[in-house]
Amino acid sequence: VGLDGKKAFDHKPGRCAMLSIPGVGEAMFSITSSPTNTAYMEFSIKKCGCLTNWLHAMDVGQQITIRGPYGKPFPVDDAFKGKDLLFIAGGVGLAPLRSVINYVRAKRADYGKIMIVYGSRSKDDLLDYHEILDEWMQDEALATYRHTVDDIVRMRAHTLDAAREQMLALLGDAAGTPKAAFEMLTNVDLQLPMVKNEAGEEVRLTAGTFPVFRESRDRSVREGAFRAMFGTYRQFGDAIATLYGGSVKFDTYFSNQRGYASACEAALDGGNVPVSVYDSLIEAVHESLPSMRKYLELRRRALKLDKIDVFDLYVPIVEDVDYPIAFEDAKELVKKATLPLGEEYQKLLDRAFAERWVDVYENDGKQSGAFSLGVFGVHPYVLMNYAGTLNDAFTLAHELGHSMHSWFSDTTQDYVNHDYRIMVAEVASTVNEVLLTKYLLKTETDEKRRAYILNHFLESFRTTLYRQTLFAEFERKAHDLYAAGQPLTATSLNKVYHDLEATYYDGIGIDADIDPEWSYIPHFYRAFYVYQYATGFSSAVAIAEHILTTGDASGYLKFLTTGGSDYPLEELKIAGVDLTKPDTVRSALRVFDETIDELAKILL
Repeated sequence: VGLDGKKAFDHKPGRCAMLSIPGVGEAMFSITSSPTNTAYMEFSIKKCGCLTNWLHAMDVGQQITIRGPYGKPFPVDDAFKGKDLLFIAGGVGLAPLRSVINYVRAKRADYGKIMIVYGSRSKDDLLDYHEILDEWMQDEALATYRHTVDDIVRMRAHTLDAAREQMLALLGDAAGTPKAAFEMLTNVDLQLPMVKNEAGEEVRLTAGTFPVFRESRDRSVREGAFRAMFGTYRQFGDAIATLYGGSVKFDTYFSNQRGYASACEAALDGGNVPVSVYDSLIEAVHESLPSMRKYLELRRRALKLDKIDVFDLYVPIVEDVDYPIAFEDAKELVKKATLPLGEEYQKLLDRAFAERWVDVYENDGKQSGAFSLGVFGVHPYVLMNYAGTLNDAFTLAHELGHSMHSWFSDTTQDYVNHDYRIMVAEVASTVNEVLLTKYLLKTETDEKRRAYILNHFLESFRTTLYRQTLFAEFERKAHDLYAAGQPLTATSLNKVYHDLEATYYDGIGIDADIDPEWSYIPHFYRAFYVYQYATGFSSAVAIAEHILTTGDASGYLKFLTTGGSDYPLEELKIAGVDLTKPDTVRSALRVFDETIDELAKILL
């Protein structure tokens, strides 16, 4: 501004002016503010010489001399009007264009599309564009992209120059080799031995039959399958340790190149999750290990065993209960269980059933299992293979939870922001499962059925919250070993896993056959991923408990609409969950402890 507090002179976009400091020097600089800014003038000045060093060192209130304007302006008021405009600039070349860009943005209705292509030889050559971006992103026309742009800017500290980014990108295919080799070994080359089934017949153990055998009520069958499975993996222990070690090395290399303190920090930073959330989860679960010991003792007594071993962890502790549920009845059951979520949720369930969003029954050539697939602009689709059991009713509730999450996000957000991240992906589905569990326990009077439901709920805690946290802690320790210069061998990794099993399942028989179980887990080749199952489950239990206690589902329903418009931790806060504190996990674990007591009253 001039001595009178006003702009020194008017100018047109693209012009420049002479700035001088008496006794130091004078030079020409681009005027970067728009003529529509009537309060003051802006200049972009790169610190690169005597005069510019002086200018950068000046304080507010000091005086300089300005002469101008000079140069031929851009034809913004005639030739540019009504046209689509493309601005291309590199490095400091953006400075003389900024005045033009700000001018056409201020008079947006006079122009067509406005596109800007900007880059530089390295990030160090980029102008400090935070102020520019902050100003541009206030434009409602760019509101859709605010979170995306904020995320890109946030990651700038770990973004490398073009040459190093290209090098890491080219290395990406090779970095997938450990995972690809593990899958080839375990899915194709590795042949499991013969085992005896409950009829005493010799049958081939497979990855598909192993879960069936370990739930057998015949203890010799589940023990035989357990020892055959992990005995085979022990034979390949050194090879798999080498593959997993290679994966850990790539994780560490990429995180080091990007300037992270650890591979864990790098993996979590994609979702803007601090490492403290990871640590807080492990801490809370460790605090609750006495509850796990109580559950294991209940399991031992219910199974009438002198001692319990690792191969006794999966067999149901409640005798099979006849609990047939036709699909029509399951639909009504899910609707009644989710009544606390309100009228709109109920109407949407009715629409899903009426419009046949669900492919219900098994059929020739149909994929096995169940899943929900969100389709932006249409509606979600659910695949099931409904067989008329209580577990199928839980699966229906689970998949419809995914579908409702997709629907609310897709219809509230635009395409850019509709897709939610994995950290919140299992929350809505698990909330429905918890609501169904609580509804059944409230309405079911048959003690055997109540015990079956309680056991189902407890096993969800054990396999999702405790087991996935154990996996998360294993990953952390394995990466820490490598970072400390320790070799990752079958022996060292077996010891880490054995010690964790002994900690988490204190009080049961932990023999050496459990040690190679880590080598059977494919999730470890996507580092620091599994902890999200535990945090998602904890969040869902806390949300469901809040809704049932207060009758207020408004925060949760708003959470369902957020899609990917914010970071997962911020979205969860809308539903009343703050994972930066251990309270949510602790709250879920209290429910686990209370459920153990409830089941014990029935079984013992």
